[in-house]
Amino acid sequence: MPHPVMFDDDDPLLRRVREIALALPDATEAIAHGRPTFRCGKMFGIFGGSIKGGERRDRSVLFLPDESERPALLEDSRFYLPAYVGPYGWLGLLLAESTDWVEVGELLDSSYQIVAPKKSIAKLDAR
Repeated sequence: MPHPVMFDDDDPLLRRVREIALALPDATEAIAHGRPTFRCGKMFGIFGGSIKGGERRDRSVLFLPDESERPALLEDSRFYLPAYVGPYGWLGLLLAESTDWVEVGELLDSSYQIVAPKKSIAKLDAR
């Protein structure tokens, strides 16, 4: 049974996340478990998530943080430990119209560099 769609394709926050994620070399988008995911070989971003117990956080972005930054990020109330992928190192950032999109770009860039193949990272470095 397919997962229900858990996003609005016209959401302006999703549009901003797409612009940032798909600007990275060789990045692609695929729907998985009812949500847009961003990949370069492996997933480096997910639009929307939930917390354990099922509370949905549809207007958020999930990413793999740099391990050295993880503790500080978790002290910030905008960040949360997402269900399912949180135990594998992922964090979620709640999004709003006032979101710092430079910060989102930095978080997605860092997540991308954790999973992307060397040839894609070389393309990023060549920019």
